[in-house]
Amino acid sequence: MNRPTLTVIILSILLLTSNIGQAAPHIAILNFELNDITSLPNTPQEKLRTASIQPLLERAISQTGDYEIIHINATAQATANSSFGYLFRFNDLAAKLGEQFGADWVIIGQHSKPSFLFSYLMVHLINVKNQALGASYDIELKGNHEKVTKRGVRSLANKIHESIKLARYSER
Repeated sequence: MNRPTLTVIILSILLLTSNIGQAAPHIAILNFELNDITSLPNTPQEKLRTASIQPLLERAISQTGDYEIIHINATAQATANSSFGYLFRFNDLAAKLGEQFGADWVIIGQHSKPSFLFSYLMVHLINVKNQALGASYDIELKGNHEKVTKRGVRSLANKIHESIKLARYSER
């Protein structure tokens, strides 16, 4: 075998076994639920803030790596989520919902607000392939300003990116 042919074969093998040969992970990010247990719960401002988390996370995840965002319509999500926190508690059901839409990963979260001073983004990263919890995150948001929410979502996106990267590396 001549040298150029051997070089082409080796390069082909390296490309096939590297990340370059892998398709971008498909991620479904479900709408966040608001769990407001303050003395003045579910204000319009807090509902808007919670509704902004999912699109902010889609943008932040897209900026952290090569991901394809899968959109699951609100009707399908509401049908699968028979009551508050149902999909958050049952990873296998969230994974089945993601599987219907071609997702590799499902991100489901709650915005928990126990106080007017702080709140938490509580998020599960679910591996659709094995229908199991891949990672769980609790991000504290001190304050309720837009800047605080964006910073928390960016931190969450970075953590999710690292978890997926580690999971993909361990699959090899």
